[in-house]
Amino acid sequence: MSVGAPPGAAAGASPGVTRVDALVVGAGLAGLAAAATLRAAGLDVRVLEASARAGGVVASERVGGYLVEHGPNTLRIPGPARAAVAGLGLESLLVPAAPASRLRGIHHDGRIVPLPTGPGSAITTPLVSWRGKLRILAEPFVRRGDPTGETVEAFVARRLGREAVERLVGPFLTGVYAGDERALGAEAVFPSLVEAERRRGSIVRGLLARPGGAPAALPGIHSCAGGLGDLPARLAADLGERIALGTPVATLARDGTGLRVETARGGEALWSERVVLAAPAWAAAGLVAGLDADAAAALATIDHAPLVVAHAGVDPERVREPIEGFGFLVPRAAGLGLLGCLFLSNLFAGRAPDGRALLTCMSGGTRWREAVHAPDDVLAERLHADLEATLGTREPPEIVRALRWERAVPQPGPEHPRLVADVEARLAPRGLAVAGAWVRGVSVADTLASGVAAATRLLG
Repeated sequence: MSVGAPPGAAAGASPGVTRVDALVVGAGLAGLAAAATLRAAGLDVRVLEASARAGGVVASERVGGYLVEHGPNTLRIPGPARAAVAGLGLESLLVPAAPASRLRGIHHDGRIVPLPTGPGSAITTPLVSWRGKLRILAEPFVRRGDPTGETVEAFVARRLGREAVERLVGPFLTGVYAGDERALGAEAVFPSLVEAERRRGSIVRGLLARPGGAPAALPGIHSCAGGLGDLPARLAADLGERIALGTPVATLARDGTGLRVETARGGEALWSERVVLAAPAWAAAGLVAGLDADAAAALATIDHAPLVVAHAGVDPERVREPIEGFGFLVPRAAGLGLLGCLFLSNLFAGRAPDGRALLTCMSGGTRWREAVHAPDDVLAERLHADLEATLGTREPPEIVRALRWERAVPQPGPEHPRLVADVEARLAPRGLAVAGAWVRGVSVADTLASGVAAATRLLG
């Protein structure tokens, strides 16, 4: 605060506005990570959250002996994100999944077929024809191309062939993005594979020649003893009263040398030279419209896939297919509303009552956008039919909890990296940084890392 400024007033700002060292809009994982980073640097930070709880889509709930997740279900920590997770003090909360997590399946020709886990199973798998396998093996000999602005479909087909797109990569993206490989951008979705081709002209050669000293990933997949909701709970507890819940932001405007944020709760106004906007892309678009119309327009173009997450209990003895491993995915060609199903009670203790299995079933996505608006009885009937077709369930599943997300998963398109870079460049001179699942990755680890990165940029 400048000398002579009245207590609580903002230097260079309008009178009556409360000054803070740093302000975070949004208390999802990205916002909490940003706030924790700013606080660790010694700054007085405030977090404004529109809803009544912190954590955004990440929440865990006990229902009738089951532990269910509202949003993401597991956590994988790649090398680049590990430092962020460790720096936030979250690694000690993580519980590794059982070894069964390595077994994953795809619905194929009416059965659940295991995904290849090594060279032997890759040769014998029925998921890809011999012609398709030879095409994949030929990847190192395919001429280098330019992946800039390519869709995932175009990139993978060019490098690995059409079968790899339709039978392997497409279903994988269904599980991660609930999206369509024909619309998702390769640079955003598979940055390491794209970079491998750029560096060495081949995915295989590029990955084999990865430079030494790269940060090591945390092996396997993880959750927490009480579900992934333990992560935002820990961060929120550490921040304490610095988080203002039920406080939506009404306006964000330039004010002197900083930014003035007015809330919708009694017209309260705060001012800071450092603001992290950790809101969904569509919400961020509305808030920055008065600062930069082009940035707002760009953010408004980011699509989000809708998703219905139904947690269902079943008797594992009354299904045709064994409930083993991590779960299974459903290719588009199957024509089902079900995108995939996770067997979380196989992986983590305490997820289901004795004698029951917990199935986390995802429906909708870009394949069936209307699913989030379907009546409960229609969803239950469709889920029963799809589980009967895939797992061979002999009785209707027990619906433990069904959650509808109209805008669940960001869908980064072919120009997404350039769109994000342009938005960041436009907003940075105003002391504003963005964070969230839409920035550089939709995973839990990517979202946490985006919050840390946004705060770090503002710290200079």
